[in-house]
Parts: sequence; C-alpha cells; structure tokens
Amino acid sequence: MQFSVLASGSTGNSLYVETEQVRILIDAGLSGKQITERLSLVGADPATLTAIFVSHEHIDHVKGVGVLARKYQIPIYMNEATWRNLPSSVGEIPPTLQHIFPVHSSIELKNIRIESFPISHDAAQPMNFWIANRDAKLAVVTDLGYVNQKIVDRVTDVDTLIWESNHDVEMLRMGAYPWSVKRRILSDVGHLSNEDAAVALTDILKGKGENVYLAHLSKDNNLRELAHMTVKNILEETGLRKNRDFHLHPTFDDKPTPLRKVRTS
Repeated sequence: MQFSVLASGSTGNSLYVETEQVRILIDAGLSGKQITERLSLVGADPATLTAIFVSHEHIDHVKGVGVLARKYQIPIYMNEATWRNLPSSVGEIPPTLQHIFPVHSSIELKNIRIESFPISHDAAQPMNFWIANRDAKLAVVTDLGYVNQKIVDRVTDVDTLIWESNHDVEMLRMGAYPWSVKRRILSDVGHLSNEDAAVALTDILKGKGENVYLAHLSKDNNLRELAHMTVKNILEETGLRKNRDFHLHPTFDDKPTPLRKVRTS
C-alpha cells in the first residue's frame, strides 16, 4: 500500500492511497482540476479511483468532490450528517454514487479495509480514518480540537500517521485573526497546536520507526520548521529518538508528498 498527501492545509486537503487493486481519496478539498494535477504528479489518474471518502463537510475537504464524482462516476462515502450539510457549491451528486458510511463503521474494498472513528471538530459529524492492507496500516487524524483515549487506542498500531499540527499557540494569540476565530481554533472543536500534537504522539508512538506526517499546518499561525522542532523535542524528551524510533515528514499545501509505501520495514 502506497500513499501521497496531495494537499494539506486550510486551502485544501486530500490524501491518495493505492494498492494493486484499489485507489481511493480521503477528502478532495481542492478543485477537480487541482486534484487531477496533483494525482498526475504521483503517477495516478482520477479515472481509476475506486472511491472518495469524506471526513466532514468543510469546503477545504470537499471542494472537488462533486466535479470528480460527476466526471469520473466515482462513488462517494460519507456519513448521513455530512451528506445533509454539504455546501451547495459541491453541486449535485448522482444518487447512484452516494453511499452512507457511518462513524464507527468499516468497509472492505477488495484488498483494503477502511474504518471510521469520531473526532471533535465544529462540523456536523466529523470523522477520521484508519486504513489497512495486509500488514500495512495508516491513519489520518486531522481537524480536531483534542485527542481522546479512543483515538489513541485506534491509531497506536499504524505504520504511518497523517497527524495534525495546526498552529503555534503564541503565533496564534499574537496574530491578526479576530478573537472569535482564535477562540474557535483553540477550543475543543478547533485544531491541535504543535504542543497538543506532540503530547498526544507520546502516547501513540511505540518506537518502532513509525512515519509521522505533520499535517494541516496553518499558513498564518505556524511554520513548518517550528512544528517539526516542537514535535521532535517533546518526543525526544520521552527517550524516543528521531530517525531511529520515529520519522517526521512535512506535508504541503501547494504540492503532493512523494508516493511512498505505508510500511517501510
């Protein structure tokens, strides 16, 4: 099983996952044209997609869902509350392509298994995903205000983790956002700070060389180098060592990450 983070950030989010039999997207938060361009950069074609799974209805996760579904007849999976709250800009999706995928559910598509689990975010019924193919396991955990024990337990077995590290608290507090926006981001239905991300990872990583992709970084309230340093330092305070016990990788809003295997050992 291989993957590429096609885009990550407030301007759009999408993850591509493939096996020899299945190709899926987790979210499609760029335009259809941009998703197609990003896929081509990693050697993939939207016409071959098996399905698109949607975490929640915010536009940076669903912008391209409608056009991709209509153009390529791609089945779309999301929970009922998310279907009801899709922005009108997504457009009509043919009923034959609409699939209800509840939170706390699982599905097998040929040789891949996808499970959904709930998160705390200011959306109708947001959820994230755990994906497995044989011994390779990947989880996506972004767009959440805090990490509870159920999330920790769900993702402790993964080889690769797409993990939110949205903001630096001081940058956010001192920045230009209105206080109402700052309060939302800092709340339990907002986003994880760099410190939040790192502390939660201390309970998740087992020192088996897991790959962690720091995701959904704010352009205004974070720096890629700062997120990396904060997470690395907090993890190493527990005795783990970067590039021995864990590996940190960046994600980007303007280009995909290289196509890589989920399990590297």
